[in-house]
Amino acid sequence: MVLVPNSVSRLKRIAQLTAALLLLVVLCPTSEVKAQTWMVSTTAHIKLGILDKYGSLGPYTATFVVRNEKSGKEYLLVKQLEKGQTGIDVLFPTEPSDPDYFKADTGEAAKALPGRYTWECRVGGKKAVGGHFVFPEVGNDVTVLGKR
Repeated sequence: MVLVPNSVSRLKRIAQLTAALLLLVVLCPTSEVKAQTWMVSTTAHIKLGILDKYGSLGPYTATFVVRNEKSGKEYLLVKQLEKGQTGIDVLFPTEPSDPDYFKADTGEAAKALPGRYTWECRVGGKKAVGGHFVFPEVGNDVTVLGKR
């Protein structure tokens, strides 16, 4: 095969265009998918409270007792109400990092396990109020976001 000068020039031009396209592909950012990674947490809490409606007691100690009906474990939280403070609300379970947290006799912190619970608040060693609740089962969903 005999190459004519015009054909050589055309081959050079094709080689240069191919090299330029290859360089563009390598150096230009692509539109690849980059996923966002999310961290997620869901924790249920139950708010329990007591109130001396007429403020007649003065300062008192409120002992909250929560019992897991399935395991039978009891968790206590003791709160001292000061002068002028007639009531208090607490969250169950409390974070163990909190100096006042719901704990068993063994010191074990209460966990938000699904199931039925009963509770009461004792004042002066006697049950003042009480009730029951069901802890829900919670879960998390993560959506991956990205560019196309």
